Amino acid sequence: MRVLIVGTGYVGLPLGIELVRQGHEVFGLRRSALAAEELQRSGIHPLFADITQPEQLKSLPRDFDWVVNCTASGGAGPEEYRRIYREGNQNLIAWLTGSPLKKFLYTSSTSVYGQNDGSVVTESSPAQPDANTAKVLVETENILLDAAQKNFPAVILRVAGIYGPARGHWFKAYLRGEARIEGEGSRFLNMIHRDDLIGVIIAALQHARPGTIYNAVDDEPVSQLQFFEWLAAELKRPMPPFVPVDAEAWRKRGTTNKRVSNERLLAELKYLFRYPDYRFGYGAEIRRLAAESPEHFLA
Repeated sequence: MRVLIVGTGYVGLPLGIELVRQGHEVFGLRRSALAAEELQRSGIHPLFADITQPEQLKSLPRDFDWVVNCTASGGAGPEEYRRIYREGNQNLIAWLTGSPLKKFLYTSSTSVYGQNDGSVVTESSPAQPDANTAKVLVETENILLDAAQKNFPAVILRVAGIYGPARGHWFKAYLRGEARIEGEGSRFLNMIHRDDLIGVIIAALQHARPGTIYNAVDDEPVSQLQFFEWLAAELKRPMPPFVPVDAEAWRKRGTTNKRVSNERLLAELKYLFRYPDYRFGYGAEIRRLAAESPEHFLA
C-alpha cells in the first residue's frame, strides 16, 4: 500500500517505521523540512505542507491507498485546535476527494466523552464534553462522519491517554515527586501504550469499517489511587500526598471520570494488545529506565 502519515511525531514516526518494515511505501507529511533527514533514514519519503493552508496541499501527490492523520496540537487552546483539527481535516477531505483513497484514519480523543460519574462509555455513549478543546474534536468528528456518508472512507479512533518511552503524565509526575492524588483517588484513568496504538491504527487501516468510531484504549481503566498504589509498590517509594479536589480547576481542564470500553475494537479489529493494561506497559517502561540508568532510577 501507498501510505501517507500526516504528522510524524511521537506516534506518526514509529508508525511509519513499522509500516515500512511491513513492506508498505510510506510518505510522511510535516510542516517543516527540518525533519527530512530523519524521515529518510527511517525509509519514509518526506513531504512538506501545512494542512491549514489548502493551497500547499495542491502541489503534493495524492495517489495514496491509506492516509493517517495523527497531527498533534501541542497542548494549544480552542482556536489552535480549530485550525489544526477542524480546518485541517476539512482541507484534507477536500484535497483527497476523488483520489483512489481506500481508508482515511483520524486520531481523535476520548476527551470527547464528558461523563463524570465513573460510568462505562462506549462509542454509542453521548459525546458532550464541557471543555472547549474537546468540543472542537466533536465538531471535527462530525465533519468526517458526514464525509463518510458521501463515500469518503473516514475512520475515527478515539484515543485514550498515550504513554510509552519518555511519555506518561502521571508516571513522570510521580518520578519527579510532583504527583498528587485528587480527593479519594477514585477518578478513573484510561490509557493506551504507544506501541499498541500503532498496532490498533494498522488493524483499523486493514479491517475498520468506513464511517465507524473505535475507542483506542487498553483493557483496564484504573483509578488514580490504584495506579499510584501499584507504582509505589513497584518502585518501593512513598505514595503521593492526597489533595482536595479543585472543582473549578477540573471544570477548566475538562477533567472527566469514566471507564472507556474497547469492546468494539476487540470484536471488529481483532487486535491483541501487547500491553493489555498499565501493569504490563509501565512495567516495561520501569525496566527500560532501570536498564538505562540503574544507579539514578533505582536510587
